[in-house]
Amino acid sequence: MPHPDKPLSYPTTNKIDSFDDYHGTKVADPYRWLEDPDSEETQAWVEAQNQVTYNFLNEIPIREQIKQRLTQIWDYEKFGIPFKEGNRYFYFKNDGLQNQSVLYTQTSLDAEPRVLLDPNKLSEDGTVALSGLSISEDGNLMAYGLSTAGSDWQEWKVRDVEKCEDLGDHLQWIKFSGASWSSDNQGFFYSRYDEPNEATKLEDVNYFQKLYYHQLGKPQSEDILVYERADQKEWGFNGGVTEDGRYLIISVWLGSDPRNLVFYKDLSDPNAQVVELINQFEANFSFIDNEGTVFWFQTDLDAPRSRVIAIDTSNPSRDAWQEIIPQADETLEGVGLLNNQFVASYLKDAHTQIKIFDLNGSYVREVALPGIGSAGGFGGDRDDTETFYSFTSFTTPATIYRYDMVTDQSTVFRQPQVDFNPDDYETQQVFYSSKDGTQVPMFISYKKGIELDGNNPTCLYGYGGFGISLTPSFSVSNVVWMEMGGIYAVPNLRGGGEYGEEWHQAGTKLNKQNVFDDFIAAAEWLITNKYTSPAKLAIFGGSNGGLLVGACMTQRPDLFAAALPSVGVMDMLRFHKFTIGWAWTSDYGSSENPEEFNTLYAYSPLHNLKPGTSYPATMITTADHDDRVVPAHSFKFAAALQAAHTGSAPVLIRIETKAGHGAGKPTTKTIEEIADRWAFLVSTLNIDVSVVNS
Repeated sequence: MPHPDKPLSYPTTNKIDSFDDYHGTKVADPYRWLEDPDSEETQAWVEAQNQVTYNFLNEIPIREQIKQRLTQIWDYEKFGIPFKEGNRYFYFKNDGLQNQSVLYTQTSLDAEPRVLLDPNKLSEDGTVALSGLSISEDGNLMAYGLSTAGSDWQEWKVRDVEKCEDLGDHLQWIKFSGASWSSDNQGFFYSRYDEPNEATKLEDVNYFQKLYYHQLGKPQSEDILVYERADQKEWGFNGGVTEDGRYLIISVWLGSDPRNLVFYKDLSDPNAQVVELINQFEANFSFIDNEGTVFWFQTDLDAPRSRVIAIDTSNPSRDAWQEIIPQADETLEGVGLLNNQFVASYLKDAHTQIKIFDLNGSYVREVALPGIGSAGGFGGDRDDTETFYSFTSFTTPATIYRYDMVTDQSTVFRQPQVDFNPDDYETQQVFYSSKDGTQVPMFISYKKGIELDGNNPTCLYGYGGFGISLTPSFSVSNVVWMEMGGIYAVPNLRGGGEYGEEWHQAGTKLNKQNVFDDFIAAAEWLITNKYTSPAKLAIFGGSNGGLLVGACMTQRPDLFAAALPSVGVMDMLRFHKFTIGWAWTSDYGSSENPEEFNTLYAYSPLHNLKPGTSYPATMITTADHDDRVVPAHSFKFAAALQAAHTGSAPVLIRIETKAGHGAGKPTTKTIEEIADRWAFLVSTLNIDVSVVNS
């Protein structure tokens, strides 16, 4: 076991004389040279840091045992939710330890499944991942996207489903886009950016997305430009064809702002122009389906927890809009149309409820779910009477159910066999008061029979941003943590979407400190109620959650024994200058705005490290190919933390190679990273490993 009382020797990180002037405030940026991931100096720094990190991890005896246990439990069949196009079913399955899940197709539910695409054969190390797919209406063709080494950049191809062979179509420079087939099955709509500079494509900002139509068999250079806005460099476009094939619905997005515009084009008229139906960024409008010229939308306009409205495009004036399903006490997450009924998914205190309504908005029934957890799926076409959904909780592996819309019966379709006993664990939901008195819910999971004596190693996980809700879900990683006697706690912080748009906005821009206050209050509640103590408490989060961990460990270094910020946004003054970072200003604000600069500067993790402070044991994780949150955030934070930190607790950075922000990461890399994370906590929280060995 590494000696916690013996300070590590870190690589020397050069400082340069670099300053920026923000509205009269001069801010030093001595590690700016680390923003270039391809320079020889940066690569040498990465190699030196990884050597220190892996030397530390290699000395933890339990590390290999944790990895073996993770591998053992991970090795079970995992099924995706089946979906149907034409006369075929499609679904994903992972045999257990495959790096990437395999796509299968079958002509009926009891027919022999056939492999349609195995991404594991696209690269030796599993770093090429399937990043998107769209099946033509007749079920005969599949457009699919591939991502290499975790990049957001995708290339798209087309496969003949029956022959299981690729056609000659090859599309590039696609990012933040799906594909939507025209009803004649002759092509699809998609969005792309102009070809980037090859040398800097993982750092350069992404502007001027354009919406195209690709006709099968033609080169990308002949794709038809459907819509662009040369006057709006930040606008992005999602094009979707309605189920009846008549309309192209264009959702216009502006960064991560939930508010959007909605345009449409009548595909039955070759000369039809794009019509701006919703032309102000004032609310979120999510298209559900249409009945002729009547469009149904889910929207939070005048309803922060969302409702369903109808807009007749032949009379689109606001006073003619109709409310179909009014706002409820619960948060409306999504709506589909099946069996000519609305299937509405709600969140009640961060767990799923499914309710069914007729087309006039009359309540029909609630679908009985297997318990308190998260359900997703319920996809299909408007006339379908069968659908599938997945149900999971902190102690229930994702189980697939077939649901009959006519008889209201759910039957188990696929149930995984996992090497653990869910009856040994329990989850409770508590509510605690944040700093300003706001009541915040938190899920706490652990092995039954733990003593509330303040000595339980606890991992507090959070996110709190972009309207994203954290709901119960099963994780092999968390099972292994709980097997070691660990408690896993997940608070539903402001900034998320658990209670609708007001909850989200309460954790954005000038209100961002609320998110950190909520997280700190969760930690204090766990300590006060004897679940854990500061000496046994670790905090963990990724991306925006990495920012959360970075901000809280700099604001309250006394409260936590360990911190695990993963792919975090750590430089809040410059995040908007890289790739898609500008898109996050809707949540964070921008340093170019004087008032927002003051808020950002006050909590930016990179800028709030204080020399001579004893910080928690920290292992920062990032990847050299992350083009969502560029690794410079983690590089600069690690350098500054090592320079400021005093005391013997290790402050390390683990830099994955040939990997990105997380999507599509191979199973092998995922297991290795989790094993390193838990081993780090076993070492730094002084966990009694005899619990694991018993």
